[in-house]
Amino acid sequence: MTDAALSPHARRIRLFATVAMTIGVLFVLAGIGAWIAVSTQLAAENITVSEDAAILAGSPVQDPVTAFAQAEVINQHALEMTDGKTYAELGKDDPLRETMKTASTLRTSLFTSVISFGVALFAIGAGVVTMVFAYIAMLSLRREVVPAH
Repeated sequence: MTDAALSPHARRIRLFATVAMTIGVLFVLAGIGAWIAVSTQLAAENITVSEDAAILAGSPVQDPVTAFAQAEVINQHALEMTDGKTYAELGKDDPLRETMKTASTLRTSLFTSVISFGVALFAIGAGVVTMVFAYIAMLSLRREVVPAH
């Protein structure tokens, strides 16, 4: 279908659909790239989910579920060492305070990767939805063709 056969309104729809499709593809590619980058970085750390974890014990940490499982077991171990006290509840001179701070830092890093996976998945989903809307807009152009004179 050539631009000459389209009304001005239809040309705007085609432009919108083309831009939206491009943005959708970029979102999907960015999301996939982010997922791969976070997975690769986690795998490079050679972290294994602790054997006493509630789920996925012994699995390599390389996805959001294994990262979450390891973060939970780190918290469990740290709380066992401090008789259930958090970093804030430990005295400033308590020798376990540094251990609890390290555990908190490790958990924060793992939870950051979990959130990163979520953002990547959101970008992929937003890209797919954008591409679907762009495709629907393109389909609506079929009704806009001006008959040749």
